[in-house]
Amino acid sequence: MKALQKFGGFAALYMALAHLTGLIIFIVILDYISITDLSQKVAMNVENQAVVFSTNLLMYVFFGFFLIVFSLAIYNRLKTGAPALMQVATVIGIIWAGSLIASGMVANAALTSVVSLYATDPAQAALTWQGIEPAIDGLGNANGEILGGLLTLLISLAALRPGELPKSLNILGLVIGTVGIISLVPVLTGTLGPVFGLGQIIWFIWMGIVLLRSNPCKTATSELLRAN
Repeated sequence: MKALQKFGGFAALYMALAHLTGLIIFIVILDYISITDLSQKVAMNVENQAVVFSTNLLMYVFFGFFLIVFSLAIYNRLKTGAPALMQVATVIGIIWAGSLIASGMVANAALTSVVSLYATDPAQAALTWQGIEPAIDGLGNANGEILGGLLTLLISLAALRPGELPKSLNILGLVIGTVGIISLVPVLTGTLGPVFGLGQIIWFIWMGIVLLRSNPCKTATSELLRAN
């Protein structure tokens, strides 16, 4: 159990780093968000194929696998105090992980096809990307952070009961989780999505530090002693 907590802590820190790195690459370096013209968007993907491919692996595929480790670690940490909540949270975490992995894999498969097609028929490459991009965005939760929001909210609710995590961390998780869920509303997605992303980076860092530093066995023993 102690080893799993450590792995969960490292996983949380990786996810924070991957998310932050991905945001910097897509928003600052590639300026992907501001590109609205379809042909320019495809040209950007073609010109930066290696960077986009690697970032998809980092931000979605690898992130998804680390999310599974984190979900199992936090389940073991909090299952005694809130078993039902943590069962639901763990299932949601694994579903979210699968969705992100699928998004990254589909994006990279589409990227490879579009790059090959672009060399002979740029217009057809643009149409192909136009047809695939909504599926990539949907799997990646670009239309609302319902899965990430629910996971963060449920973990924070579960941690309030046994006092396994710092109260301030739980409050942050409740706020960030709620923001993620509300971001599902179409008119709020563009505003609240980035707020959720930045907030969850902080939450993952804090969660990683807590999991790496604390001893769950000692905490559980203390809880039993107080109960008796």
